[in-house]
Amino acid sequence: MTGPVPELADRATACAEHLLETDRVVLASHIDADGLTSAAIAAQALERAAIPFETVFEKQLDADAIEAIAETEYDTVLFTDFGSGQLDVIGEYEDAGAFTPVIADHHQPANRDTEYHLNPLLFGIDGASELSGAGASYVLARALAEESDGSDGATVAADGGAAVATGATEPRADNRDLAALAVVGAVGDMQASGGELHGANERIVAEGVDAGVVETSTDLALYGKQTRPLPKLLEYATDVYIPGISNDENGALRFLDDLDLELKRDGEWRRWSGLTSDEKQTIASALVKRAVSRGVPATKIEQLVGTAYVLPEEPVGTELRDASEFSTLLNATARYERADVGLGVCLGDRDGALERARTLLRNHRRNLSTGIDLVTREGVTHEENVQWFHAGDEIRETIVGIVAGMAMGNEGISRSKPIIAFAAKNDDEVKISTRGTHNLVRQGLDLSVVAGEASRAVGGDGGGHNVAAGATVPKGNEDAFVERADEIVGEQLS
Repeated sequence: MTGPVPELADRATACAEHLLETDRVVLASHIDADGLTSAAIAAQALERAAIPFETVFEKQLDADAIEAIAETEYDTVLFTDFGSGQLDVIGEYEDAGAFTPVIADHHQPANRDTEYHLNPLLFGIDGASELSGAGASYVLARALAEESDGSDGATVAADGGAAVATGATEPRADNRDLAALAVVGAVGDMQASGGELHGANERIVAEGVDAGVVETSTDLALYGKQTRPLPKLLEYATDVYIPGISNDENGALRFLDDLDLELKRDGEWRRWSGLTSDEKQTIASALVKRAVSRGVPATKIEQLVGTAYVLPEEPVGTELRDASEFSTLLNATARYERADVGLGVCLGDRDGALERARTLLRNHRRNLSTGIDLVTREGVTHEENVQWFHAGDEIRETIVGIVAGMAMGNEGISRSKPIIAFAAKNDDEVKISTRGTHNLVRQGLDLSVVAGEASRAVGGDGGGHNVAAGATVPKGNEDAFVERADEIVGEQLS
């Protein structure tokens, strides 16, 4: 078996062979969009291979969470979208014979390995930009299909049920239909650098296209093309700030009104997804012309266009059809303690789970908007190499990192420095989320190192990716963390 990522083929096969030899498995996964899609891919692959399993989600895979998983008395634990960074603790349970770990992850590994460890970083592939956790799960799923001789989806006792990834798609014996979820996970993990997916992610996209579950096209690189009315699509598009349109409701309306197009139907504004190719071209050309006239740099204008990743089996005009909007919907579930809802959507529940997810998404958007307004209004503190803010208990610790990333570029918040966000986790601990940009990463920034070293220097722990990482530290150590993080970032970018 070569699989979508040849470099991982042998390790994926070894992991699959072990899983097929087990009687049952605990599937443990992270709670963000990448974690949920990772779990959904693994769940369907296990089910189709007739391997009974139980699914658990963890906000953070700390020592207590690993101990709780060990107490389930399963002989094998499949970790998806985390586990690599916690191998030192996991290894203690493995050595004691508590369970055998199988890990499909893409985060920076701890200084220990295990036999069934599927991680792109072990094979020279960047886990922050070339393969997500969902991508690693997809590689494993493809190997499971190969090693189980194309199981046709026998029903087993699995909490996800027998539904498939994207509603209308029939299960495939080779598991290529699961590529759609892998693409959603990669996009949700901010791996679409420069407007498109790269490296091993591209190969998964190609398999999804061949399987008919993914379509790609060059399109306007704005969030909300499926669901937002045109004025809101433009008003909220701030990644490329266009004076007179971005963050300007009346300006966006005037811009659209000046175009010789029928952009309303039955008194309602149309959506980008419902426009013809000619209508899209007219609007895009006018946007570029406006950006040029207002002095937006050419490098920024280029970012107005990117690769769109569409799930063609999903209805036009729904958040499930666009990989970016799908990932946001998923982020709105588990971050509010409803991972079961997000998993249900990934597994094809288009009734109850989808409606609950949409309700959570509306709440999520309100919270994000409130959080961004708070950070922009209160401002950030600038050190020499980093900037930071402390939200206390005013922003949920599960979304403070998203808020930090979205606030970068707002007034007083630079995109030329990484941002550090603090939020209360409990009475004794503080959650830290760090966000950078791909441009800073190209200059040498590695927030995984920053979060890990700075947190451990003050009695905590952390890790993640070069462009985004997190940590937990004892309350009262925030200033010391910032001081050490500032030093490390200065060394990286010097």
